[in-house]
Amino acid sequence: MAEERRGSWFGFGFCGFGQALGSGHGRQVHSPEPLRTPGSGADVRRVSASWSYTAVVTRGGQVQLSGAAGGAAGGCRDAWTSEALLVVLRAGPGAGPGLELQAWAPHSALRGEPLWTRTLAPEAEGEDAAGGELQAGALPLLPCARAYVSPRPPFYRPLAPELRARRLELGAEHALLLDEAGQVFSWGQGRHGQLGHGTLEAEPEPRLLEALQGLPMAEVAAGGWHSVCVSETGDIYIWGWNESGQLALPTRSLAEDGKTVAKEASGLNEGGSEGRRTAGAEDGAPAPFIALQPFPALLDLPRDADAVQASCGSRHTAVVTRTGELYTWGWGKYGQLGHKDTTSLDRPRRVEYFVDKQLQVRAVSCGPWNTYVYAVEKAGS
Repeated sequence: MAEERRGSWFGFGFCGFGQALGSGHGRQVHSPEPLRTPGSGADVRRVSASWSYTAVVTRGGQVQLSGAAGGAAGGCRDAWTSEALLVVLRAGPGAGPGLELQAWAPHSALRGEPLWTRTLAPEAEGEDAAGGELQAGALPLLPCARAYVSPRPPFYRPLAPELRARRLELGAEHALLLDEAGQVFSWGQGRHGQLGHGTLEAEPEPRLLEALQGLPMAEVAAGGWHSVCVSETGDIYIWGWNESGQLALPTRSLAEDGKTVAKEASGLNEGGSEGRRTAGAEDGAPAPFIALQPFPALLDLPRDADAVQASCGSRHTAVVTRTGELYTWGWGKYGQLGHKDTTSLDRPRRVEYFVDKQLQVRAVSCGPWNTYVYAVEKAGS
């Protein structure tokens, strides 16, 4: 079988601090553009974006920063960004096979001494979604899958061994963990319903999402205050805050912008979600505004598409389908949805750029206000 052609990264959305994002003209990019990396011709395998800066990790082991934080370093296996902390996984000192976890102040330019370091034992490697070397244990989950990194003290946080973590995602105030059996656990603050347990209460320790038991999940993604899972069969489950339509449910903020008919009546919706009602449902009955969805809700994509990966920004959502299409929705003020405008959407919409360019999307990684996509040319194009 012929080897798949190497793909390219694209970016769109907020770049007000000069992040590597397409052309980088002005403060925002409204449609996907080839990623503008600090190093000419850099072969990028992972992108991690915070609000004011972005880190790209190359297959050659370099991490390169752009935006409010700059700098570069070699010998890197992975990097993860937040406004409080830049975490880098590097080859350990000496000739041994171990790894060193380093936490840096983002504005340090990776110079001087890190804030703290921790030596990690060598672990087996896997394959990542964009053709690199790392999937299991991708930061903030450590390769040992028995601890993760937090942007707030304590920075190093052990996990209970029985969790057997496969992937871990951090939102603004909550965490999602996917275990080897496809079960999902959540913990942290729950005031926006982002934990999925049907309440707005906080959970200090990982708690199993009982609503998803018996439905093995393949992917998890944490937004600022919302959460997404993709099942092994390609279904999408989504819950949490819907202020900008990031759950693909009717939202009051878009109705007030004139995107939805806004004839309201107060009500509590089936399933426990908070909402108001508006005219416009298909059966003639009022359709609800959904402010919070504290239980996982099944979401159908257009064309009955099956999902394979999801990523969340602060208030937007992006999903890759099995056929290599990209759908985005939610907050679009800076062009982070990739639809050539700044419209926010409360329903999934396909990003036509990749269809028009005969590209198949393989991976998506959202920053808080922007989106990065890895795509390859379609066979025979």
